[in-house]
Amino acid sequence: MEQLFCLIAFTATGIVIGVLFDIFRILRRSFKTADWLTTLQDILFWILAGFVILFSIFKFNNGEIRSYIFVGISLGVLIYMLTLSKYIVRCSVIIIKFIKKIISYPVNLIIKITNFLIIKPIKFLVKKISTFFKKIFHNTTNIMKKKSKNKIKLQEKEGIL
Repeated sequence: MEQLFCLIAFTATGIVIGVLFDIFRILRRSFKTADWLTTLQDILFWILAGFVILFSIFKFNNGEIRSYIFVGISLGVLIYMLTLSKYIVRCSVIIIKFIKKIISYPVNLIIKITNFLIIKPIKFLVKKISTFFKKIFHNTTNIMKKKSKNKIKLQEKEGIL
């Protein structure tokens, strides 16, 4: 009877691992991520799955590892993947995409308003200030060149050069 309880408990653990796996699948389908981030997610999944399994082994089987543990976990993952997984992933992705659309409209509006009220005026000021200093630098450079040419001409007239 105790082994049957453990088999049921580890089947439930397998279902939990299946749900955990689907959470990562849903995130990947809903948000585009870089390859290194996908690798990091894989590592995180296996660490979490390991903790879930270890917790279950100590909680339900006093830390003893038996073959029915792996049978139960495998059975739980299999049952979940063959029955609920497809529907949960599909529905979750649809819900997340809908939420992203709802959130993206005000966020894009805020970005456009911020761009119009803050970024564009700052760019305009920076451009005007930059143009002003370029003119000053250019004029100063021209004045210095003229002075240098005049000095050379003066020195040539005086016979220094």
